[in-house]
Amino acid sequence: MTESLKKLENVINSELASKVLNSFIKNNELTIEISETDLAQVVQFFKSNEKIKFRQLIDIAGVDYPDEEKRFKLIYLFLSHENNYRIKLSINFPPKQVIDSITKIFPSANWMEREVFDMYGIKFKNHPDLRRILTDYGFKGHPLRKDFPLTGFNEVRYSEKDKKVIYEPVKLEQNYRNFDFESPWEGTNYIKEIKKKENDGKKN
Repeated sequence: MTESLKKLENVINSELASKVLNSFIKNNELTIEISETDLAQVVQFFKSNEKIKFRQLIDIAGVDYPDEEKRFKLIYLFLSHENNYRIKLSINFPPKQVIDSITKIFPSANWMEREVFDMYGIKFKNHPDLRRILTDYGFKGHPLRKDFPLTGFNEVRYSEKDKKVIYEPVKLEQNYRNFDFESPWEGTNYIKEIKKKENDGKKN
């Protein structure tokens, strides 16, 4: 497997030449790092080149490194059915960078890019319908960013009564409970007491 990946790496490096910033094989996976400005051209090459034939986009994954100048990383995962290859395409870029959409090359990227936009706030140029997809339209912030607060004063939930998503103050209730740690085979005290009352009721 490693030998075939090395051949694949050589083909991509020779064909793309200066567009490849770095390439490496780790855990039997080939990763290609490129500039975000070359994304659309490289993805088109992956799909149309007859030697590699990466004709399925599996996923688009985002990563947040808040302390770095190029804060965000996007990883595109592709599959070649004909050659039984998988490859990862990686780009790093600063927060305000707008990334080229690849929906014209892979229509399945539509919802994947919307998810990345919703969770990380990364914008895609020429996307046909860049809206939130996992949170509601009035949601503030992007939940997978490392600086997104883990606690707050409001919660979002779907109201069956109002038939819509609503915001309301967080209510964290915890009833006081008594625990006993007797053998589960014998049963806990409160179960014994319930059974005793039931048996006493039947006798009466």
